[in-house]
Amino acid sequence: MNAMITSTKQPTILVVEDEKYVRESLTAYLDDIGFTVLSAENGQAALELFHRETPDIVMTDLRMPVMDGFALVEALAAESEFTPIVVVSGVGAVDEAVRAMRLGAWDYLSKPIMNFEELQITLEHCLERARIKQELERLRRHLSDGTLGDESAFGSIITASPRMRAVFLYLESVAPSRQPVLISGETGTGKELVARAVHNLSGVGGRFVAINLAGLDDTMFSDTLFGHQRGAFTGADRAREGVIRQASGGTLFLDEIGDLSPGSQVKLLRLLQEGEYLPLGADKVQRSDARIVTATHADLKSSMVHGSFRPDLYYRLCNHRVELPPLRDRPEDLPLLTAHFLAKAAAELGKPTPVAPAELNCYLAAYRFPGNVRELESIIHDAVARSGSRTLPLESIVAAIGSDLQVNAVSAQGSGLCPVCPLGETFPTLKGAEEFLISEAMRLAGNNQRLAAAYLGITRQALNKRLSRSG
Repeated sequence: MNAMITSTKQPTILVVEDEKYVRESLTAYLDDIGFTVLSAENGQAALELFHRETPDIVMTDLRMPVMDGFALVEALAAESEFTPIVVVSGVGAVDEAVRAMRLGAWDYLSKPIMNFEELQITLEHCLERARIKQELERLRRHLSDGTLGDESAFGSIITASPRMRAVFLYLESVAPSRQPVLISGETGTGKELVARAVHNLSGVGGRFVAINLAGLDDTMFSDTLFGHQRGAFTGADRAREGVIRQASGGTLFLDEIGDLSPGSQVKLLRLLQEGEYLPLGADKVQRSDARIVTATHADLKSSMVHGSFRPDLYYRLCNHRVELPPLRDRPEDLPLLTAHFLAKAAAELGKPTPVAPAELNCYLAAYRFPGNVRELESIIHDAVARSGSRTLPLESIVAAIGSDLQVNAVSAQGSGLCPVCPLGETFPTLKGAEEFLISEAMRLAGNNQRLAAAYLGITRQALNKRLSRSG
């Protein structure tokens, strides 16, 4: 029988049994499959032990002196709705089992216990039910009150976006579960920062280890993740510890999971299913207790349809899943991020922090930012590096942005969409339509001619001529 425990914390079970031989036999078996075992000979002693130690699961006989199993089940169920209780009833005593279930027991086994595989499956099932029940309660509580228990865990992520706040609330509720988390989002949206926050919130003592899977073939994947023994291949003159071992008791972050080759997907699936892996050149299977967090910018569902990503691996990875919004959908974050990157770049370059011109936010809000936060930081850093005055020059920012500007990005800030039609009660003339469009473009651009020209699809010089002609 394989050991059931793969997490850093062994579950604690309280065994309540008045027959010493049975109690000791169960204790030895449960200890062998990975439990920390507490034991008591009657319900009263068990209740006292429960208050002191708070076990993860309780297994109790029903007929005992001092305080029987029925009274114990009722007392425990009243105190903790998240602690599984498994009762052991005599063969054929179905009525006793039913009574115990009505009092709050989660499952039952027949006595004497002869099928230890059934015992293990029953305990695993109850622990999984308890885990899911606790996660749902955490999620319900977080989403209902909207407050983060640990604001500092997300301190490295600068945002005022309600959508990002919703992501934080969800992740804080699922972080302790140790189940895989899949983070999707465009390049540069901060997926690794979010993964680190999940690690910090999980409360584990191990390290956070990150690796980018892009470009790794099957051999490099196995060697990087699982390591190798000395002599495993030509040039392997000494053993190498894989990153999965380095992340023991912590979190392994696998970035660009969508680029994983089919062969490597099979190996990762085994790690997730069994908690086992085999270093190159080794003949002994190793066990892992690292929590797996993955990230991708790709559409994994589409990859499944096209046969390049395994469905069974996808459903293992997305026990918990979040999608980070792109920067263009977070306009309220632009002033915050811009100020942060201005100060950061100035400190790195040994310059005083320049003052951002008033029209900078108009330009940034009208840009799509395909590279998201990472691209914004790069643009600001380059502008600060080129700056020789106290005011940040716009030339390098305008050059970086180019003509890829959108009116709808500005309207998202509350300016309102341009009401092109109807222009009035009668059909407009070309001259009237032109004047109206120029007026609306200038209004949306805050009277910035370069930006208004980009909206209209003409050059700044052409716009200037039309403005001069119309007076």
